[in-house]
Amino acid sequence: MSHEHSHDVGPDIIKRLKRAEGHLRHVIQMIEAGRPCLDTAQQLLAVERGILAAKRQMIHAHMDHCLGMADDGAGPHALDDIRALAKLL
Repeated sequence: MSHEHSHDVGPDIIKRLKRAEGHLRHVIQMIEAGRPCLDTAQQLLAVERGILAAKRQMIHAHMDHCLGMADDGAGPHALDDIRALAKLL
């Protein structure tokens, strides 16, 4: 993005990412142990969903907190942010 916004994205996002990190470690252990592909793929899906949920929550928080409250005449900058965020969804 062209400029930075700093705000508290909240402990819930960190919790989601740590949970996904734990799932990812488990997937690696499963692969190393030669666990069945279906079981491993199901755990990998949990990793994907966790990261996706955290990303969406962070983007929504940014839109609500930084763009929704922008009353500083940011105009074109806010529009640039919305376009950049839309590519990430």
